[in-house]
Amino acid sequence: MNQQAEIFTNLILELFRLNGVLLAVGDRLTGPAGLSSARWQVLGVVEHGPISVAHVARTMGLTRQTVRQTAEGLFKDGFIVYADNPHHRRSRLMELTPKARAALDYVAQRQAQWASAVVANHDLASLNETFNTLYQLRQTLETYEETNADETQSSESDG
Repeated sequence: MNQQAEIFTNLILELFRLNGVLLAVGDRLTGPAGLSSARWQVLGVVEHGPISVAHVARTMGLTRQTVRQTAEGLFKDGFIVYADNPHHRRSRLMELTPKARAALDYVAQRQAQWASAVVANHDLASLNETFNTLYQLRQTLETYEETNADETQSSESDG
């Protein structure tokens, strides 16, 4: 493995660890509002307007089954309602309820306070550079996966 690949692998491992910490913090921030990190993420997508489970899954890079399970819990607990989808009979649209709006407002305030405290000792230029690097890496990975998906699938079926 060349040095760039090794550094990239270490970056991936660090991102996995960071993701674990962020999910735990998210659960702590959202718990008092009756949410979890997963529920917060789904509601954050639904917040932009009525949307199907499939569309949320694509937006978040998750499986439909995962989003469907989260959505069912959100529905059961009164955070979303389902509406008819004029474009697809079988794929209903999720919409926020007032309870979800209140929960999201509460979490947004807590998250803003938390984020301000966490980044207080980090300079803006460094944060922007990190964001831009991660954004570019995600775009590169998405393009790579799109162009190499057939190759990966055929090599997996050969084994």
